[in-house]
This record gives sequence, structure tokens and C-alpha cells, in this order.
Amino acid sequence: MVKTHPMWDNFPNIQSLLLECLELIIEKTTIDNTEIEKTVTELITRQGKLLRPAYFFLFSRLGNAPQDAHENMIAAAASTEVLHLATLIHDDIIDDSNMRRGVEMVHSKHGKDVAVYTGDLLLAVYFDLLADATGAMEIIQLNTRSMKRVLMGEINQMTNVYNTDITYEDYLKSIKGKTAQLFELSCFEGAYFGQCDSETIEKSRSIGQNIGIAFQMMDDILDYTQTSEMLAKPVLNDVKQGIYTFPLILSLETNEKAFLPLLNKGENLSDSDLAALVSLLHDYGCIERAHVITKEYIDKALAAIETLPSHPEKDVLYALTK
Repeated sequence: MVKTHPMWDNFPNIQSLLLECLELIIEKTTIDNTEIEKTVTELITRQGKLLRPAYFFLFSRLGNAPQDAHENMIAAAASTEVLHLATLIHDDIIDDSNMRRGVEMVHSKHGKDVAVYTGDLLLAVYFDLLADATGAMEIIQLNTRSMKRVLMGEINQMTNVYNTDITYEDYLKSIKGKTAQLFELSCFEGAYFGQCDSETIEKSRSIGQNIGIAFQMMDDILDYTQTSEMLAKPVLNDVKQGIYTFPLILSLETNEKAFLPLLNKGENLSDSDLAALVSLLHDYGCIERAHVITKEYIDKALAAIETLPSHPEKDVLYALTK
């Protein structure tokens, strides 16, 4: 029996759906190589929250899908989570991160070649699940475009490595193609497969995008305010590798001269330099400003959720997002 995540208690009406989704992912990622299979299963179960499938199912419950659409919806929800997992494995190779949620990563445990193939395997599983979910060409095209946007988000981020001229607009373009794209896809497909009315389906896109933007912004803030032990992953790894994220980008746009002496050290930033950088972010109020902007995106999503049709799951959507 797969262990459920404590967060699922916040949405008891869809717990059984999330469990089916998780079990299907584990079934689809079962391979002959038991060591790699074990590592991938650990990653899946440690990630565990299944936020994207949760949004999928909550939106789907706002519609009137027939009972015989059940298996298709489980496969569709699972597909977005598998795409997310594939991007995590590839991200960790590029970032050279060895641990995630307390689990040693595939490239650290088995080498980068095996990790690349494991990520590619998950991409194949993603399309396998998508094929199980639908034969509708519009949804297949939507997913391929979404996958392309995710990859372009990564490429845009890579293009701006050690770029102290990076702007807030550059950052938004990148995260809209990465984190936000997957939340947008999950919300939209939930509304679509749930056979919601056309207005709800259209609103689901912007709600998902705003949630995804806020989610990534908060993740970037936590990188500068929490410890590795609290987050169960390395902190300040991005800035060490020249990837300048939200609070730091705000500082460069308003107080560039204060930060350039440190950032110009590039890959030679020491631990004491990183500590000084974090102190400067607090001194110049960059963390506080980042929180304010993040809340604006959350508030946009919440305001849109309030306009959705009256339904018990609407209240859950609101509470989860808040």
C-alpha cells in the first residue's frame, strides 16, 4: 500500500483519486532495473504532495463528467505529475544537486548518463499516460506545446546564467514556461476533462498560471530565508551557479551597485559571500518586496477562484491556494 501525504487531509473528497493517481504512476514507472526503479519510486513518494493532480481533480469536480471518464481523468492527472518529475530529474543533473527531499538523486547515485535516460523514460511514460487519457488531438497538441514551453523556460534560464542585467520580465518569462506552465496545464485539463462550462475552462488557465508564478516566487524566497535542513534540499545553489532568482533580481533592478561586488565573483562566491548577499537582501528590503509581489499573484488567483461556480470543491481550491 502506498503511503499517503499528510497534506491530503486538506482535501478528503479527492484523497482516493490522488491515491489512484500515485499508484498508476508507480505502476507505469516499473522497469526491469530494480535499483533505478527504487530510486524513482522514492522520489515519487517523497515528493508525495501531488499538488498538480490535486488542482486537476479539484477543477474536474466543478464539472459534470460522466462516471465512465474516471480512468481517463486518473491518467490525465498522472501525466502532468510525471512530466513534473521528469523535469526535476533533468533539473538536478544541470544543477548538480545531489539530494531532494532527503533522497539521493538519480545522477548522484547512478551517474549522469543513467539519470538522463531515467528522465527520458519518464517523458515516455508521460506520453503513454496521455495516450491512455485521450485521443483528442487538441489535448495532445496542448501538451506538446506545454512541454515545449517548459523546455524553453529552462533554456531562457540557462541563457541568463551569471547575467547581472537580467530583468524581472526575463524572470517572469522563464517561470511562466516552467513552474507556471505545469500548474496551468493541470488546472486547465482538470476543467476540460471534468467537462466544466466554457467560462470555467477559460478561467482555469489564468488561475493555474497565477498559482504557478506565486509558487515559484515563494520557492525562490525560501531559498534565501530557510536552511537546507528545513527545505530538505540545498539552499543558495542557484546563485552559486549564476542563476539569479526573484529576490536577487529585484535587488539588481534597484540597488545594483550594492550587489555587483559580490556577484562579479561569479562561481568564486564563498560561503561568507553568500551570507553577506543574504544580509544585503534583507537590509535593502528585497525579501519583503518579493513577498508583496508574490501576494499580488496569489490574490489574483483567489479573486478568480471566487468567481467560479458554487461548489464544495471551490472552497477547497480557495483554501489550498491561500
